[in-house]
Amino acid sequence: MPASPVAAPFSQHLTDRTVLIFGGTSGIGLSAAIQAKAAGAKVIVVGFDADRARLAAVEHGFENWRAADVTRPETIAPALADIAHVDHLVLLAGSFVAGSILDAEIDHLRRAFEERIWAAVHTIRALGDRLARDGSITFISGVLADRPAPQGTAVLAAASAAMEAFARALALELAPRRVNTLSPGTTDTPLLARTLGANRDAYVAALTGKLPLGRLGTAEQAGAAVVFLMSNGFMNGETLHIDGGQRLV
Repeated sequence: MPASPVAAPFSQHLTDRTVLIFGGTSGIGLSAAIQAKAAGAKVIVVGFDADRARLAAVEHGFENWRAADVTRPETIAPALADIAHVDHLVLLAGSFVAGSILDAEIDHLRRAFEERIWAAVHTIRALGDRLARDGSITFISGVLADRPAPQGTAVLAAASAAMEAFARALALELAPRRVNTLSPGTTDTPLLARTLGANRDAYVAALTGKLPLGRLGTAEQAGAAVVFLMSNGFMNGETLHIDGGQRLV
């Protein structure tokens, strides 16, 4: 009796595929880029700072790099103009936009949606048919979509939840392209350090005391989840939570 065929590991599905990662120069994006390259992908990273993007590409042996400000659509299309084909688009760029709706500058709060929803719209439109029909798009949301903080995160929570709804709708509108969202919990990344500054250690100590696993997630763990969403051809219209149970407490 012939042996049953053994399926190839999902990671092998990235071999020779072109992966374009916005926010791929640090944190979760950089980790996803490194792991995608290790799986055989041709990785192009896009960052806000050209020097940083170039250095990341050189240091890690990525296929190429680009610089663009996702809040300025006029920088996105030129950055992607000479990329002939993209199999997997990953949109992880975004800052921690906090502020009370009663007091914060409206332009500051608006950035939460500009960096997420509108950046995705402009990027997908810029790529057009160059995004493979059998490829994928991966967005990022976050635990705030499920567990908003008491103060100052209402707009960011709304933008995060919007990304998840956007992905589900686009999974139908852009079919057969797959569209998914990664929802990480508080993750130990440079963004966390920049956001909290000198308060980082105290914040982390207080938070980890409440978490089911008693620790933060790592960029490597979240990056592996991005690779999974790209590689598994039956993941579609889903939000993948990688928060260690943070949304439960």
